[in-house]
Amino acid sequence: MAQLGQRGVSEETLMTQVERFKTGFPYLKIYDSARPGEGITVLTPQEEAEAVARWDKYLADGGDVCKFVPASGAASRMFKSLFSFVDGDKDTAPEGSDVDNLLRNIHDVAFFGQLDEQLRKTHSGKGVDELLAEGAQKEVVKGIIGPEGLDYGNLPKGLLTFHKSGDDTRTPVEEQLVEGAQSARQADGSVNMHLTVSPSHREAFARKLAEAVPAIEARMGVKIFVSMSEQKASTDTVAVNEDNSLFREDGRLVFRPGGHGALIQNLNELDSTVVFIKNIDNVVPDNRRESTLLYKKVIAGYLIELHDKVTAFIDLIDSRQYSEAELEGIVAFMRECFSFDSPELSTLKGEDLATYLRVKLDRPMRVCGMVRNEGEPGGGPYVTYNADGSRSLQILESTQIDLSKTENREMMAKATHFNPVDLVCYVKDHEGRKYDLPAYVDAETGFISSKSLHGRSLKALELPGLWNGAMSDWLTAFVEVPISTFNPVKTVNDLLRPQHQGLT
Repeated sequence: MAQLGQRGVSEETLMTQVERFKTGFPYLKIYDSARPGEGITVLTPQEEAEAVARWDKYLADGGDVCKFVPASGAASRMFKSLFSFVDGDKDTAPEGSDVDNLLRNIHDVAFFGQLDEQLRKTHSGKGVDELLAEGAQKEVVKGIIGPEGLDYGNLPKGLLTFHKSGDDTRTPVEEQLVEGAQSARQADGSVNMHLTVSPSHREAFARKLAEAVPAIEARMGVKIFVSMSEQKASTDTVAVNEDNSLFREDGRLVFRPGGHGALIQNLNELDSTVVFIKNIDNVVPDNRRESTLLYKKVIAGYLIELHDKVTAFIDLIDSRQYSEAELEGIVAFMRECFSFDSPELSTLKGEDLATYLRVKLDRPMRVCGMVRNEGEPGGGPYVTYNADGSRSLQILESTQIDLSKTENREMMAKATHFNPVDLVCYVKDHEGRKYDLPAYVDAETGFISSKSLHGRSLKALELPGLWNGAMSDWLTAFVEVPISTFNPVKTVNDLLRPQHQGLT
């Protein structure tokens, strides 16, 4: 009980989590995969231009916006192949392997200069090329990931050197700041950005920001305000053994981070009307950003356009001066723009329908960019059934889909798009009051995964994902955006792709 008190976790929460391990999470009932014409909006060039103009007007009129960037993840997974090579018994990377490809093209990664300089300090003046010529591949790889080198295996992804232009190098957090200055500059010239970071990396982020922000401000003529927060200990979840008994180490309960869904608490504490959400590693150099900026403004402007209509509809309902035809117009809007439908939309009339619509309109809103799927179908945008019998747009992970059902496999096979995590959210109501975002989480949409700690197996509980079940009860619209806006760095070799080389 003392341990729970220190973490801010109630006994009731603990027992609820243990019970969840026993019951598991239900699969979501799917109506269909979201596709153009069925949940994904494909804007015309004219509509895109109108959306951009509406976003520009929102900012010019004094609208506020913040970029929310989850940045707590360590970069260790980026270097999985490098760790395997260092820990292996071979001194030379197999020809054609990821490590071989990286070392053959090592001059093309933006951190080459830093790596070369660091190796010369620790290897008696020998740099990358000299060590590779001697066959000391492991020493070069250790220089990338090891604590005696750049220590990239232990740093957060947001602080790695991704891009190079002339003598200038950039980390993802710097690219996110520049992107914000170009797409979310407020009328007074300010740019707001919020990073969620891990406690162990907070100081490193603070040092990088102290160095980078003044330079970007001077170059771009903006004033940048960056705030940081950490995932709350109270959102960590308890671990259990395979038999669902509490997992203990040295007599103490073991808690694990609840996944990015825990960040709904951090998002809820932001005092901003509009919030962009984007993964830290989905960035490009300056000369590759044109498409990203255009569609950032497109989805933001489309959000404002939708919000304009929702506000007008709420005002109409509150005035009680509506006609049946106008109510049917709102019903058509809900179906067309949000793919929202329910039995009530067809059966209710008059004041009962108006009351129902008023509740369904008065919710947080998000517009999510969706990219055409060029690989295997899997998790992504779907139309699903909710507990109250209504249907709405949701972003699902493949683990939430019951693949034993033929109809579900057929729906997945028809899927045309995936979710690149490029969202823009409106989190205040039509009168400017903040929504209580945790109230819109679907607690039935978490995950249970198998992990281990010091060689012992355990089961871990992940909260409903931030853009999955944590936003389940929001008004959601999906808009198609081009693949050029999606440039994540999942492995170090991705930095060799043209999108991250600054090449045309």
